[in-house]
Amino acid sequence: MADHRHRAGRNYAGPWRRTPGRLIGTGLVRFYQLTLSGFIGNSCRHLPTCSEYAYEAIARHGLWAGGWMGLFRFVRCGPGGTHGLDPVPERLERRYVWYLPWRYWAISRKQMEKTAP
Repeated sequence: MADHRHRAGRNYAGPWRRTPGRLIGTGLVRFYQLTLSGFIGNSCRHLPTCSEYAYEAIARHGLWAGGWMGLFRFVRCGPGGTHGLDPVPERLERRYVWYLPWRYWAISRKQMEKTAP
């Protein structure tokens, strides 16, 4: 009998809708991971890494919301920024709407406050 274990990959492997925007967004993140990521080095201060976070955010929440979440996460990862465990939320609250993209900045801080001792 064959052993069919699930291999954990680098990116989000859960269920997500394969819409055109999500496929383009996750494709761009994956392209970055396979090409430019090696030149930049493994210096992300968060877990999951910024590119893994962006991939999962786009897969779960779509290109617009996930793209903003990934961008803001990348900015927070810079010098003087945050660090540590920063998961992508499974669901977004109703206050996160497409026409107020700056609200996505607060998602990480809310996650950090929930997990703080």
